[in-house]
Amino acid sequence: MGFSVLPLMDFLARRAFLAAGLRPHTISLPSDGSGGQHTVHYWAPPGEPRLPPLLLIHGFGPMATWQWRRQVGPFSRHFHVIVPDLLCFGASSPSSGSPPPSESAQAAALAALLDALPGLAPAARVAVAGTSYGGFVAYALARAAGPERVGPVVISNSDLLKTADDDRALLDRAGGGCARTSDLLMPLDARAARRLMELSFYRRQPIALLPDFVIRDAVQKLFTDRREEKIELMKAITVGTNEFQLTPLPQTFCSSGESMIRYFPWKGISGQELMCLGENVKLEIFKKTGHVPQMEDPDRFNEVVLEFLLASQKAFFNSA
Repeated sequence: MGFSVLPLMDFLARRAFLAAGLRPHTISLPSDGSGGQHTVHYWAPPGEPRLPPLLLIHGFGPMATWQWRRQVGPFSRHFHVIVPDLLCFGASSPSSGSPPPSESAQAAALAALLDALPGLAPAARVAVAGTSYGGFVAYALARAAGPERVGPVVISNSDLLKTADDDRALLDRAGGGCARTSDLLMPLDARAARRLMELSFYRRQPIALLPDFVIRDAVQKLFTDRREEKIELMKAITVGTNEFQLTPLPQTFCSSGESMIRYFPWKGISGQELMCLGENVKLEIFKKTGHVPQMEDPDRFNEVVLEFLLASQKAFFNSA
């Protein structure tokens, strides 16, 4: 039996969630139009919410608990934090026979989850934060539900104006060897995993210093599970296609890591995308971070995001 870092990382993430008062839950929800049942796993405090709800939506990568480990403690002091596994991730599954979920389908499943949460009033306004692919879902949820139900919205490192050319540029930046974006984002060997970490983080990660056999074991356990499902899910993304149109959202916060601007000069992050999202958009660039500022600079990320969420909620209820 070989050495694996995954149990330790999972233990640290679960301990942070439990210390913040969150507990794991699983619920069956009707799928949209197929007549089947989605299974959605999520973390949330037990019992009825005593604080305003905040939905944290993970990106395309490791478990949600890993991605939001450094946020659940500080955020739970001000919000009833809800952290779901999106469909095809973790312990959440779409209904049998349903097509690969698009961002809108993911958003519909989250809307159904919010409607089914114990003690959460149907008219309760829910703040939402999404990172990377989770930002696509957060945008879809906010647009579908409207500002009376969902807001304020935090979109972190999500290029809502990305194109097929941007995807090709990402593969070129990776140095070749990947025919598809899914090959880059779901590596199966140590070399590809280290390259993904170099692209995702500003600083070199300690895990990159581990021997090849340890990294290979970790990524194979992480990225072979439901691999084909996730490849099909990536094909179902509408952002970057003619099906997607960016329209304004009130009270939106966009953030990006500094190195992501350098690697991928997204034509919308500071100009067109902000104009499309509307005039009430705040942009924050996190210095010396990459694609996951909530992991590389959690103290600054938490401070800035909490300030935005609390101020936006106060302004909304004062104007109501």
